[in-house]
Amino acid sequence: MKKILRAICLVFIAYQSIAQEQKLNVIVFGAHPDDCDIDAGGTAILYSKMGHNVKFVSLTNGDAGHHEKGGGELAKIRIAEAKEAGKRFGVEYTVLDNHDGELMPTLANRLKVIREIRKWNADLVIAPRPNDYHPDHRYTGILVQDAAYMVIVPNVAPEIPPLKKNPVFVYAHDGFKKPNPFEPDIAVIIDAVYDQKIYAMSAHESQFFEWLPWTMGALDEVPEGKQERLDQLSQWRINKPNEKTLECLKKWYGDKALNAKNAEGFEICEYGKQPTDEEIRRLFPMLKK
Repeated sequence: MKKILRAICLVFIAYQSIAQEQKLNVIVFGAHPDDCDIDAGGTAILYSKMGHNVKFVSLTNGDAGHHEKGGGELAKIRIAEAKEAGKRFGVEYTVLDNHDGELMPTLANRLKVIREIRKWNADLVIAPRPNDYHPDHRYTGILVQDAAYMVIVPNVAPEIPPLKKNPVFVYAHDGFKKPNPFEPDIAVIIDAVYDQKIYAMSAHESQFFEWLPWTMGALDEVPEGKQERLDQLSQWRINKPNEKTLECLKKWYGDKALNAKNAEGFEICEYGKQPTDEEIRRLFPMLKK
């Protein structure tokens, strides 16, 4: 009997080990608390629901983005909102202690990014392109690009073991045209989780219902009720696929793409592992054949 029980235990342990190995580790970088949510929130929810591990990392603490508050007081608010958003998305949410509006592509910040990718043992890294109106957004893209090869170099940040293989790095969608427009290689339909994405994003109250409306001169148009705010945010942040994204969706979803109302697109960065279509389907398991 003891031998049988031992054999059962060994089989169970082996099964757990295999199951863990099959889980993907996805890390998303943004410049500010809420950027990861906008860029890849729907895709993150799909990963989480499938049992995979997702982490959002904001490279700044958001301590400058408000018309009435600022500094340490605002940073505490933005960090608390990010933690709540993480719960709603089903992801881990980390906010680094860099000042909003002052992010620079320094060696120190590059090492922070390398450490985050290594600690998460990332299979997939999502970040913005270095094409943007906001310097923090641009430099987030550059910092992740600069980390793309270094994550496998043992003598860089040697206190954390290097990754054994380079992850796939992808850019999140943006609408900027120069020096070159965004070209989606992968697109994910998020209709089934779009409402959850909006609900999770709404945790960033100081951003979506105070600061950003103020910058647009529309603060007086923000409704008081929770549902009305969700409805407004849903219309404002709709992810309707454009022509290029729709063509990409057709590749991965076939005719199902024609009914897609909301999608998130990703462009493969040249600096990381270059995946085959089969590897893309493994890294994006929601792209069912």
